[in-house]
Amino acid sequence: MIIVPVKDGESIEKSLKKFKKKIEKTGMVRELRDRQKFTKPSVVKRMQKIKAVYVQKMHQSEDNS
Repeated sequence: MIIVPVKDGESIEKSLKKFKKKIEKTGMVRELRDRQKFTKPSVVKRMQKIKAVYVQKMHQSEDNS
């Protein structure tokens, strides 16, 4: 359960922003979206490899700069 303490005089918009940020950090929304459809394990592995290659290239480009 996510609790967002609201200070006196704090606007609702600011509290909602805090709440949304906390939910995003927990990864709840992403997990719910992933559970809506089935993804084959082979596709998941392929996507992980693609992401790993991308991240590795980004680190190499940082080192070369």
